[in-house]
Amino acid sequence: MHDAAFISSVGLWCSPWPEQALRANIHCQISLALNRIYTEWYPSKGYTFNITNSTSYDQYYVHGRTVFEVMVRITDDIFNTYLRKSGTVNPYYSEYCDGKSVTCPGLKQWGTVTLANNGRSALQILRYYYGSSIEIVRTKNIRSIPQSYPGTPLRQGSRGAAVFTLQRQLNRITKDYPFLGKLTVDGVFGSRMAATVRAFQKQFNLTADGVVGRQTWYKISYIYVSVKDLAELTSEGETSTGTLSNGTWNGTVLSTGASGSAVEQVQFWLNTLAQYDSAIPAVKVDGVYGTATANAVRAFQRKYGLTVDGIVGQTTWKELYDEFLSIQSDNGTPNAYPGTPLREGSAGQNVRLVQFWLKIARTVYTSLESVTVDGKFGAGTASAVRRFQRYFGLTADGVVGQTTWQKLYEVYNDIANRLLSSSLRPGEYPGVLRTGSAGTAVRELQFYLYLMSAYESSIPPVSIDGKFGTDTERAVRAYQRFAGLTVDGVVGRTTWNSLYGRASQLRSSGPVVTLKRLPYPGTPLTVGSSGDTVLYYNLLLQRIAYYFSSVEAPPLTDRYTDETAAATRSAQQLLGLEQTGIADADTWTAVEALSLQLAAHAPNPDRDTPPGTAYPGRAIAEGSAGQEVGQVERWLNRRAQLSCGEDYVADNNRFGAADAAAVRAVQQQAGLQPVNGIVYRETWHALQAQCTDPCGCEKEE
Repeated sequence: MHDAAFISSVGLWCSPWPEQALRANIHCQISLALNRIYTEWYPSKGYTFNITNSTSYDQYYVHGRTVFEVMVRITDDIFNTYLRKSGTVNPYYSEYCDGKSVTCPGLKQWGTVTLANNGRSALQILRYYYGSSIEIVRTKNIRSIPQSYPGTPLRQGSRGAAVFTLQRQLNRITKDYPFLGKLTVDGVFGSRMAATVRAFQKQFNLTADGVVGRQTWYKISYIYVSVKDLAELTSEGETSTGTLSNGTWNGTVLSTGASGSAVEQVQFWLNTLAQYDSAIPAVKVDGVYGTATANAVRAFQRKYGLTVDGIVGQTTWKELYDEFLSIQSDNGTPNAYPGTPLREGSAGQNVRLVQFWLKIARTVYTSLESVTVDGKFGAGTASAVRRFQRYFGLTADGVVGQTTWQKLYEVYNDIANRLLSSSLRPGEYPGVLRTGSAGTAVRELQFYLYLMSAYESSIPPVSIDGKFGTDTERAVRAYQRFAGLTVDGVVGRTTWNSLYGRASQLRSSGPVVTLKRLPYPGTPLTVGSSGDTVLYYNLLLQRIAYYFSSVEAPPLTDRYTDETAAATRSAQQLLGLEQTGIADADTWTAVEALSLQLAAHAPNPDRDTPPGTAYPGRAIAEGSAGQEVGQVERWLNRRAQLSCGEDYVADNNRFGAADAAAVRAVQQQAGLQPVNGIVYRETWHALQAQCTDPCGCEKEE
C-alpha cells in the first residue's frame, strides 16, 4: 500500500535527531499517505493518481536522495503501521509541518525533538499533538491500491453492494445537505434515488442525469469523505449521551466450533457489511461458527488490514462493530424506531434488526421462538413477535410498533451488555442490593444509574462492573435524594422500582443528541487560509448558495480560495455586511446562523407524519438543532401567547439556555421528573398537551 523507499526519503531530517522523534514523524508520514489512498482523495477529484509530490498537499520525494541508515532501520521496523483514532478504522489524517517556517494544527517536526529529548516516547509525542485517542496499528495487509468505482455506471434498476454503498454515502451527505432527501437503504436504485442523485449532481455542477458514472461516483466519495471526518482533523457532526454500546467484547475468542449469542452477533455484523461489500460473503445467522463464518471473517480481516486467521479476537471484534456502527450512523440514529410499524410484508434492514433482536432474546429466554434473519417479515417473524409480546406483557398483535421496538431493543441491549439473567425480565426486582453485592443484578442497577446521570447532573456516573462499591453507593444515595426517597444507599424494592421506572422513561426517549459546531478560529479567514475551519465555513456557504441564487457556491475544500472569497462577498451582500471577501467574526457568526437555520428548516421527505406531532426519537437539550427544536419553540411561544406567565423564546431552531428554562417550567407544571430542561418523550407530550388545552392555565382577560 505504500513504499518504504518513499517513506524513508521524504521529510525534514537531521541525523542527530532522537529516535523517538524520528519514529513519531515517520508514523505521521505513513498515516498521511495511507489516508490519501484510503479516502481516494485525488481520484474523487478527477485525477488519475493517489498521492502528489507537493508539500502544500502531501510530502516531497527525491529519488536517489541520501538516506541515513537509522531512517532505513526505523522505516523497515514500522513500515506496516499507521495511526488511527480509537473507534475508527481509517488511517488518520496526520497533518504535520516543520513548526518553524510553516505552522499547522498538527504535529510540529522540530517540536518533536524537544519532546523526545524530554523523555517522551513516539506514542506520547503523537498524543501530545493529536489527542489521547490516537493509537498505532500494525497490519500485515500490504497490497496494491484498490479502485472503488464498480467499472460500469449505476442507474435506475441497478442493484447490489455498490448501490448499498451509494445509499449509505448519500444518506450521510444528506445530514449536511438535507434538501437531497434521505434514502431507504435497500440496495435497489429506484426512482427516488435517481432524483437524489440528480439533486446531488445539480448541487455540485455535474450533468444532472441521475446516472452514477465515474465522475459522479468519485464526487459522492469526495463529499462523503469531507463530511465524514475521514480526511480532516475535525468536522461538523453530532454527539450522543445516555446510550450504552452494543459492541463490548466479552473476552471470549471465537473460532471454528464456537456457538452462542456472540457468534450470532458476529454473523449479523458480517451480513450487514456484506450488503455494502461484495468481497465479504453473507452468512447464515445461526449461532454456529462453521467454515462459512470463518471464511467471511477472513474476508473481512483481509479487507481491513488485520491478521487473516479467521478467528475473532478483541481486535477483529472491535473492527467489525466499529464498521457496523459507522454504517448505522451514516443512515440515521442507530437503532432508532423507523417511524412506521413493521408487519407482515415489510422488508429491509429494520426487519433484519428486529429478527436479530428476537434471536438474541431467545438465547436468554428460551421459551421464545427462533426466527430466520433474512430481512423479510413473514408469518414466522410475526409468530415470533407475538410470542415475545406475550412474554413481556405487550399487546400480542404480531406488529412491531414503537412500544414493541423499544422493548426488543431494551432486551437486546441488556443482553449485549450482560445485564440480564434468564430468571428475570428487565426491571424485575432482584432482591436487596447493597455495598458488597455483586453480579448481573448489580450490573443492571449500575446501567440504570448511568442512564440517569446523562439526564440529571446531580447523579454521578458509575462504571458498569457488577460490583457494588463506594461509587455505586454514592450514586444510589444521589438518586434517592433526587427522587425524594429514604437516603440510605441500599437498593430495596421501592428504590429499584422508582429507578427502573424513571430510567425506562428516559430510555424510550432515545439518546440526548446535540450539534457539534466549530468555533470561530480567532482570526479572520482570508485567501490562503486552510484547515478544518475553512472546510466547515465552505460547507456553511454551500448550503446558503443552494437556497439563495445570489450567493455563489465555493468548492468544498479545506482551502480559502478566490472562489471562497467571491462566495463570501456575495453572502456579505445578502446579509447586509461590508463586502470584503474576508470571513471575520461578524461574517462567520452571520453565515453560520443563516446556514444552520436553513438546514434546520429544510424538510425531511422521509418523515411519515407531519413535523411537530410525532416525538423525534431522540432527546433535545442545550446544543440541539433542527425542525424538532423549532416545533418545541413554537409550542413554548404559543404557551407564552396564552399568558401562562412565561417569556417568549427565539424561534431559531436552536435549543439554548432560554429554551431550557422554559422547558423546566413545563416540567414543573406537569409534575414531571427530572426537572432539567431536557425534552425527552414525556416532556414532549406534556408540552404538546399544555398548548392544546390552553397550557393548563387561565387566559388573561
